[in-house]
Amino acid sequence: MSQMDTMLEHSIQEIAERCDGMVSVAVDLPSQAIHINGDRPCSAASLIKIPILLEGFRQSEKGMISLSEKVYVPKDERVGGAGVLTSLSENVSLTIEDLLTLMIIVSDNTASNLLIDRLGSKPIQDLCHSLNLKQTKLMRKLMDFKAMEQGLNNFTSAHDIITCLKVMDNGEQFSQTSREKMLNILQQQQFDNKLPSRMDREKVFVANKTGELPGVEHDCAILKFKNKTAYIAVLIDELDENEYGKDTIARIGKLIFNSLINEEK
Repeated sequence: MSQMDTMLEHSIQEIAERCDGMVSVAVDLPSQAIHINGDRPCSAASLIKIPILLEGFRQSEKGMISLSEKVYVPKDERVGGAGVLTSLSENVSLTIEDLLTLMIIVSDNTASNLLIDRLGSKPIQDLCHSLNLKQTKLMRKLMDFKAMEQGLNNFTSAHDIITCLKVMDNGEQFSQTSREKMLNILQQQQFDNKLPSRMDREKVFVANKTGELPGVEHDCAILKFKNKTAYIAVLIDELDENEYGKDTIARIGKLIFNSLINEEK
């Protein structure tokens, strides 16, 4: 490991230690891998939507569903939190591809729940097992307060998330067409106030997905600069103030951006 690699890992460790929450980091750069509590399970928040996206495209490739299939959006199944479907008119039907897109780019919880119904909780969990995602568990729908009261939650880890990102980017499990579609969806992400927030977006390709709950701040991303790729996941829970978590993630994102740019020089 070069001196610059050692400095990057040390700098990320310092930022993580200064945060008042529990920080988990998994980073794969061309020259090194950095894992800080990478296998620690924590509340997935909206990062659980990444394996749902993967399962949607897996079922499409297997002919189990069609991405152009229309799904009705019942008024009584629309849930709050992030998303736009709660604001639309009563008689709305969207394609599965549209639901997958909304689930990622605006983190739409209603779209996520409709996809869980259509794809099935068990196939989504089976996908997690097939990818060896040891800490990722889908145990309830989004905004399911009754399930939360019963202690049911969705979990993942930083390591599991970058495994998903790698599969999405270049995994043999998917065709190039599906991989390109999934990356295109992630690239349209509307929430860019964490990992990408201090990057020069004109220099680097960014495809990311955030997650948040009270006391929880997550972000993960694929970064591409010229012929180099970085996979990043930063998961933080047990925060007293969410803003501290956002700042921590942004600072780590800036460090990794700088490292990726400098590796090309």
